[in-house]
Amino acid sequence: MDSDLPPVPCDLLPIRVNDLKQWDYCPRIVFYNTVMPVGRKSTVKMERGKEIEMKLDALEARRTLRRYRLSEGERRFHVWLNSAELGLSGKLDLLIVTAEACYPVDFKYTRERPRRNHVMQLAAYALLVEAVMKVPAPAAFVYLAPSDQLLRINVTGRLKGLVVSRLVAIRQMVQDGILPEATTVRARCEECEFRNYCGDIF
Repeated sequence: MDSDLPPVPCDLLPIRVNDLKQWDYCPRIVFYNTVMPVGRKSTVKMERGKEIEMKLDALEARRTLRRYRLSEGERRFHVWLNSAELGLSGKLDLLIVTAEACYPVDFKYTRERPRRNHVMQLAAYALLVEAVMKVPAPAAFVYLAPSDQLLRINVTGRLKGLVVSRLVAIRQMVQDGILPEATTVRARCEECEFRNYCGDIF
């Protein structure tokens, strides 16, 4: 665990790990979920994710830990974690617990390699795991379901620092209550469940 991370005060506005992922994808999604909660429609991608979750759990439970390069460990599925110290919470698809460390695992139904927002999500899970479990989380994994690929993300002190800085930015946005700029990647807007609320774009 990194002791050089900036201290985070207690009694903070609670943030979800998913908010950190969305912040890097498009900050407005976090605004619509926190400052101005609005109705949202379920997307095809969201429904597909629910359908395959149980299948992935069953498949993962039958495998050895060799693909994680671990000789032993305990699998814990759908683990809820909450840290008052960080003001952060989240639900992990899978947590692998060993005697020396813990490893968060996130399941993704995509053929694309993890983007920056997914890396931030994994780093946030690692930081949360360390705060709650009191053991190191030196790496996190993302499982790409369609291609059966498992990718390792080394969770560095720099990555953890970026997570903390984003927590600060999100809380400042909520405090100010000002709609942030939308992502400049307009392709992301096409299937966004909040697109009808971005009048300056559509």
